[in-house]
Amino acid sequence: MTLNSSAAIVIGIGNSFRSDDGAGIWVARRLRDQLQDTVSVLEATGEAGALLEAWEGAAFVILVDAVRSGAAPGTIHRFDAPAERVHSISFPGSTHSLGVGEAIELARALNRLPPHLIIYGIEGGNFGPGVEMSLAVARSAAEVAERILSEARSWATKVPI
Repeated sequence: MTLNSSAAIVIGIGNSFRSDDGAGIWVARRLRDQLQDTVSVLEATGEAGALLEAWEGAAFVILVDAVRSGAAPGTIHRFDAPAERVHSISFPGSTHSLGVGEAIELARALNRLPPHLIIYGIEGGNFGPGVEMSLAVARSAAEVAERILSEARSWATKVPI
C-alpha cells in the first residue's frame, strides 16, 4: 500500500490466501478499473499505522474487510465511523497487534479520522487457507462493490477529485 493524499479512497483489507478473509481485497480489485479516474483504490493488510497513513488528508474513505460478529456468513455490516464506534465486530485479517478496529479508535483519539469514513464488514465463515471465498461471502462482496460504486458517484459531486 502506498501513501495517497487523494480526496477519496477505497481500501480493501484482507488476505486473499485465507478464503473469506480475501473479501476486502476482492472488492478493491473489482473496483480499481471502474473508479480509476475518480477514486484511489488501495489494498492493505489492516495494520493500524499503515491505515492512518493511507487515509491522511482524504475527505472520503471506505474500508472493506471481512469480519466476525457471530452473524451468518455473507451478512453485510455498514458503519459510519465518525458517527459511531465499531463494536462487537472482530476484524480477523490483521496479524498485527493493532488492526482495523484499533486503527479507527486510535484515529478518533488522535483526531485523525477522515470526515467521512465508512466501513463495510462482510461476515466471513471460513478464514482457513485457500483462495476461494464461500458463495455467501462472494455474493456479498459483489453487492458491497455495487454499493461503493453508488457512493463514489455521489462523492464526485461533493469534492474535486
